[in-house]
Amino acid sequence: MGRANLKSKIDWYIVSRVREIRLEKKMSQEEIAVHLGISRGFVGHIESPNFVAKYSTVQLNKLAKVFKL
Repeated sequence: MGRANLKSKIDWYIVSRVREIRLEKKMSQEEIAVHLGISRGFVGHIESPNFVAKYSTVQLNKLAKVFKL
C-alpha cells in the first residue's frame, strides 16, 4: 500500500504554490532556507508529500517579502 500524503489539501496547495513561485524566481531550496533561517533539508521535507513539515505563517510572511508579493 502506498504512503498517504501527510499534509492536508490546503497545506499541500500552499507548499506547492510556494515551490512554483520559488522555481519561477529561479531560487534554490538553499536560498529559501537561508532567508528563513532553516536547513535546506527542512525545505526539502516541506516540499515532499512524505513528511508532515510545512511552512508556518511567519515563514509564509517572510517568503511573501522575499518573493516581493
